Amino acid sequence: MAPFKLAIIVGSNRKASINRKLAQALAKLGEESFAARFAQIDDLPMYNQDLEVEAWPESATRLKEAIAEADAVLVVTPEHNRSIPAVLKNAIDWASRPSGKGVWGGKPAAIIGTSPGGVGTACAQQHLRDILGNQGALVMGGQMFITWKEGLVDEAGTVTVEATRGFLQGFMDRFAGLVGKLAA
Repeated sequence: MAPFKLAIIVGSNRKASINRKLAQALAKLGEESFAARFAQIDDLPMYNQDLEVEAWPESATRLKEAIAEADAVLVVTPEHNRSIPAVLKNAIDWASRPSGKGVWGGKPAAIIGTSPGGVGTACAQQHLRDILGNQGALVMGGQMFITWKEGLVDEAGTVTVEATRGFLQGFMDRFAGLVGKLAA
């Protein structure tokens, strides 16, 4: 069976984002089940309904196509001020527009995040679950927060802590199982 197409959205536009490092490690762990493609969100203009009519951005088309072509979406995000980062909310808004032509409906999705704190992305994940669910995405249950320690993921995108690697592998395997069930 061919791997599922997976769009990965990193909810951070920081170059040295620890969530991007985690996302790269997850793509590597899931490569038997998923052909991963990172969906760029950092070049989207702030959502403005006027742009839907006047000058729909090419970056928004690219994002919508990446999500539409994928069998599933993985969102890896930090938490900003006890919620999701503005860059991520902006991407969700663009991918849901124009009204009635969004790409989230029926799309399997999983959410995970990392921070130096033990449950640092818990609020962001809950808000994101509500937002994506409202858009019709089929969000995998459970919250997955990873405590970030320097060196957790090496330069090659390998998780260096065996217990964490096993935990994350299980997460990716469960997500692949869900996507497979929904695709059947």
